[in-house]
This record gives sequence, C-alpha cells and structure tokens, in this order.
Amino acid sequence: MSEYERIKRSCLKRGELWEDPEFPATQTSVFYHQTPPFQFQWKRPKELCNRPIFVSDTPAQFDVIPGKMGDKWLVSCLGVLHLSKGLFYRVVPADQGFGNSGEPPGSPTAEYAGVFRFRLWWCGAWVEVLVDDRLPAIHGRLAFVQSRHSDQFWPALLEKAYAKLHGSYEALKYGTLLDGLSDLTGGITESIAIRQDPTACGRVLAKLLDMTSLITCTVNNNQQQIRASTEKLANGIQMGINYRLYAIERVETFNGEAVQLVKLRNPLGPGREYVGAWARGGLEWDEVPPMERDQTWPRENSGELIIIIITDVRIGIINKSYMNCRISYSDFVKTFTHLEVVHLDAETSRDEPSLHSKHTWQMKLYQGSWRRGVTAGGCRNNEGSYAVYSNDERFTTEIRVLRFYKLIYVAETFHINPQLHLILSEMEEVIVSLYQHSIMEIKVIGFTAYTLPKNNTESINKQFFKKNKSLVNSQYTNSRQVSHRCQLDQGGYLLVPTTFEPTQETSFTLRVYSSKPLKLKLLDTPPSLVKSTIIKAPPLEGKGFSQYEAVFLQLADEHRTVNAFELQELLEACLPNDYIKSCASMEVCRQVVLTMDVSLKLIILIFLITRLKFADFPYIKILT
Repeated sequence: MSEYERIKRSCLKRGELWEDPEFPATQTSVFYHQTPPFQFQWKRPKELCNRPIFVSDTPAQFDVIPGKMGDKWLVSCLGVLHLSKGLFYRVVPADQGFGNSGEPPGSPTAEYAGVFRFRLWWCGAWVEVLVDDRLPAIHGRLAFVQSRHSDQFWPALLEKAYAKLHGSYEALKYGTLLDGLSDLTGGITESIAIRQDPTACGRVLAKLLDMTSLITCTVNNNQQQIRASTEKLANGIQMGINYRLYAIERVETFNGEAVQLVKLRNPLGPGREYVGAWARGGLEWDEVPPMERDQTWPRENSGELIIIIITDVRIGIINKSYMNCRISYSDFVKTFTHLEVVHLDAETSRDEPSLHSKHTWQMKLYQGSWRRGVTAGGCRNNEGSYAVYSNDERFTTEIRVLRFYKLIYVAETFHINPQLHLILSEMEEVIVSLYQHSIMEIKVIGFTAYTLPKNNTESINKQFFKKNKSLVNSQYTNSRQVSHRCQLDQGGYLLVPTTFEPTQETSFTLRVYSSKPLKLKLLDTPPSLVKSTIIKAPPLEGKGFSQYEAVFLQLADEHRTVNAFELQELLEACLPNDYIKSCASMEVCRQVVLTMDVSLKLIILIFLITRLKFADFPYIKILT
C-alpha cells in the first residue's frame, strides 16, 4: 500500500481531511525570506467554489493564469505539459477528486480526504509528492496559479506540490522555465538561440522534429520576464509564452514558389491567434491551390471537435485545427528568439502518443556526487581570481551579478573529480546534461570533455590534464541544469563533471543523449596525491606520537586536514606492516573522509594502531 493510499484510507475512516505536517498552512510555507504586506487565508477548494473539479475529463481549453502572485514561467510550463496528454496524466493522476455529488459510488474521484498526489522528476528520479488541498488565498481568491474559468484545481495543487519540493512558494520565484520543463517531463532541456545562426538552427530543428523531443519556441525579453501580464507583438505572437512547434510544412504557390511554414500552437488556446503573413484566412493563401490549402487547413466539418468550458453556464465548441497557426520560416526566425526543447528517452516518451512515431533518443545516465577530499576537485583553472556571471534573481532580476572566486591549486585537484568514459559507435551530435541536486544552496557547475581511447580502462591521473587540451567545455553557471550540444567523431571521450570551486559537496545526475548507440561508464579513481610524495615514517621509538605529525603536515592543507588519497598515502607510510596496510583500502579511506574531518586527531589513531601487538589484530580490522 502506498503512502497516499494509507493516508487516504486513514482519513476516510476517521472522517477527517488530511493536513500535511511537512508543508503546513503557515506563512513560512509561502514566504521564507520576504515578509508580505498581508496575511494569507488557507482555503480548501470547496470553500472557494460550489463544485470544484480536480481535472476535467473533457479536452478543455487551457485557462491557467498566474494569479496575483504566481509565476508566468510556471504557467508556460504547465501549458506545454497540458498539450502532451500522455505526459500530463503521468504527472497529474486523474483518479482523484473532491467527492462531488453525482460521482460513481466507490470510484476514486468520489472518495475525498483532502490529500492529492503528483509525480515529478526530482533529483534524478520520479517521486510522488503528497499535498493537502489547503491553498493560500487573498480576500477569498487564490493568490497563486489558478484556472480562470473552469474551476479546475489541478494547476493550484500541482503548484503547491512543486513549492513543497522547493521549500516554499517564494522559492519558485527563482525558478526557470527549462528547469520546470525538466521536472514536469523527466527529460533534459536545451535552449537554442534562433537568431545566432538561423541556418544552423533550421538544420537542428529538422532533426529534432524526427526525434522524441518536445519543441517550443518563445520570444524572450528580460524586462518582461517578471511581469505577470502577457504582451503581444504586432503579429499577435505573445511574449513570454512557449508555443509548441509541431512541424515544418511546405506549400507551393501557383507561380511555383515553395514556401516553408512552421506549424505552431499557443497553449493558451483560441482567441490569441497569430495575425501575420500566412495566418489563417490571410491573403497569401489565395496564391495556393485549393486542394493544398484544404490539406493544410482542414474544413470545419472534418476536424476534431473539442469542448471549451468558458463559464459555468456557457459552453463553446471549436474545431481543434483552429488552435494551430502557420508562420513562414523567414518570419519565424525574425519573430522568435529561442527554441526551448525537452528531449525524452525511450522510457520517458512511451506515455506520450504524439511521440510514438518518432525516433527515440539513446540515453546513458550516471548519478554520483562531489565529496570534499574525495571527488570534489573543482574546475580546471590556474591560481588566481576568476569571475562568474549570473542572472541571480535572489539579488535582482535585471542586474548581472559578478562574483569573484579565489582559486588556489584548482588544477592540482581537478583529476579527483568523477571521470566518465563515453564511447560513440559512430560520428554523432550528442547532448550532455549535468543536473545538480542542490536546491537551496545552488552551486556553480559545468563539465569538460577530452579525447580518450576507447580501449582505456584506467582512470586518468593529473599529468594527463596538464598535457592535454580539453575538447569540449560547457558553461559554468549557478543553475540546476547545464546542457551542451556538441558534434563528436566515432571514438572514446572522457567527461569530467565538476563544481566551479573545489571541496563543494552535492549530488548530481549526468545524462548523455544521442540518436545512435553509445556507452558510458565510470573510471574509478586510483590513489592519487595532490602534493609531492611524503617521506617514509621513522621507526617507532619513544613514547609519543609527535614523530607522525611532521609526516601529516607534509600533506595537510591550511585547515590541517587531508583527503582520501592523501590519507591512504599517510597510512601507507605509517602502518607497521603490509598486512595491516592492506586494510587501508581506497574505499575505507573514502568512508573515513566522508564521516569525519581527517585532522591531526587521526595521528592519535595511527599511533594507537601501531602500538597494538599482533595478537590484537582483530581490533585493527574493527578500527579500519
């Protein structure tokens, strides 16, 4: 029995509505840093309308709005998800409801206990998130994301589940559309600047349309990103909204001119149509043969009808094809600024019917962590000060923040980072995505790639990185996900994911996508020293352990601590015989470093070990 079922049964048995102890109905669940000028009232949906609906069983129009305090980027993410019904119902299970009258007795939707569940991709895995249905309201209206007309509450409850994972509603203010799309679909995301190279963008777009990718396009305007309202361009395209891109079509005019048209859909639905060249009913279509025109724009009586719930008493019926629009490719590259794409592997895309005819991405995944003294070596740089720019909304939404980091001996520790061996069977364009699991304390992350023979089986030492130039370098940024597209020849490559600064700790997920078969494996790191080899410890004489301090200080950093590699070298020098030394494996040293700071106190332990007689050897095994 799942946690959701257990809670629901318990509440139904007691006749109570669930209250989530992990995300209480308090001010701190809404704002943890800022202090709003008003108090929120927490309302359940039945206190806000007469007949709340969790999710409509008819293909209703997407009518979600940010509300007074919601986030437009999240609304745009929900719009993209809503257009992909298979993916939508994986995230939003439909067998939930408010127990309204008329529901079939005994059905899941008829059993209301105030608990709802959602599935989100979080920190490298699908997780089920439970929330109660108490929602923050102001003067009797929802304060955040909500439905404008339909009384559907899946948007507000899904937003609450997402806020719970982040720790508060306020934390969503610092979210991004690309992270949101990844969390809602389980794929990796990529942003492609359209105007940087329109021709290259066209080639990439043509390939992506054949793959299991959700392609969206948007007009980004940094000054508009924080505004809740949506502004239109002269041709009717709305800024800040992610239009779903379905196809590139070709029509031929009477005079033989071939025109490429991009087929788009606005997730906000009818009433927000494109009105530029090649819009529905535009003069340009008079130059196209009627048969071809009718194939592009199906007649009203041949299209699929959908029901749009506008108000409680008014229902409109519209042809589904009217939700689409066409724009010439030349106007497309002039209008839109970015493609924002979600790539889905075979496992993730199988629930989405619209992707079943597409070629699936081949994906390899590695989940690991950066641990101080073990695998947190930082990026490859020389000693000095380095600047990292970021648009960090925790400071401001418009000012680029310049941060300086003092890096000392970063290049000397670069090799202790996780090393991943990527093998490609043929030349291919791959997409590498690095996703950090830190949420509240975001790290600056990125990755580097080198050429490495396919038959290599051993990890790479620091001399390799001093002698070889990197082949690929991603951006280093303080975002949850860093993606990079690169063209690689057939062969082997070394991927090194890192934090920008050494010794920073967090877990991560690295995924590599390719349209062709590929292999990815971890090259385990052998014992390696950052500093020069230490001298042999002197023979045991006297009653003290001060003789080991000099050996320790040769390896210790300014905090008088050592990492796992240095610890193993230290034990190799200080332990009395080979049999005991064999107990100090690299894995043992890693676990020691992970559970304690290896400082001079460890010297006491070493001294005690060397004092033990051979008869006491079982105790040595316990200590190691």
